[in-house]
Amino acid sequence: MTHPFEIELETVLPASPEEVWEAIATGPGIDSWFMGRNEVEQREGGVSAMDTGGHREEAVITAFEPGKRFAARTAQGEDGRFMAFEYLIEGRDRGSTVLRVVHSGLLGDDWQDEYDALRRGWPFHLHTLREYLAHFPGRTAVPVFAMAPSHGKTPQEVRASLTRALSLPARVAVGARVHAELAGLPPLDGEVVWSDDERMEVRTADGIYTFHHGSGVALMFHHLFGPDTDGAEAAWQRWLTGLLV
Repeated sequence: MTHPFEIELETVLPASPEEVWEAIATGPGIDSWFMGRNEVEQREGGVSAMDTGGHREEAVITAFEPGKRFAARTAQGEDGRFMAFEYLIEGRDRGSTVLRVVHSGLLGDDWQDEYDALRRGWPFHLHTLREYLAHFPGRTAVPVFAMAPSHGKTPQEVRASLTRALSLPARVAVGARVHAELAGLPPLDGEVVWSDDERMEVRTADGIYTFHHGSGVALMFHHLFGPDTDGAEAAWQRWLTGLLV
């Protein structure tokens, strides 16, 4: 049985409508703050695709009005499930922009858990978008995704492993400084810009690093703006796998 849902959020971003459009309606822009590797055909009726760890999701672009409105909808599954996304852009004074996001569709039998995860996730993603536009304007990132099983560790134990590795206290507060020497990786020097029961996000001079600790698995979604990114995804994957063994 399917269940309809709708999530609507609005945020003010420190960027022009043109900059926000580039961030939400182009592949390199989406790569710089959202999840996975993204492709966007620049037309209504085109395809918007996201690849996360080899899993590809596609949606048909249902609205493409540069600087104003971007919308896409996934195909309906055999069980009736689908998702639709709409972004509405409105310029404001002093170079800022209001972005309204509407995420709707039909969820399956586990709709309550899915809905709760989506409802918790969107404020975080919009926060990351704001970090991107505020601190890395005009740049695009190389996305890094890594995933590793927790090998029986609870989410709290996974978080504890991550905080120790990042030289952070058990209670991670926004604004905390991070300096970590990670095996096989460049030093991580930055600031915690998000911390909740599921995620920690660190911003450095050349990247936005997200560590997600769920039930049975740990995930990383990083956005790297520096010059030396070759092999970064494989290196982060090795680090995360080794951390949770």
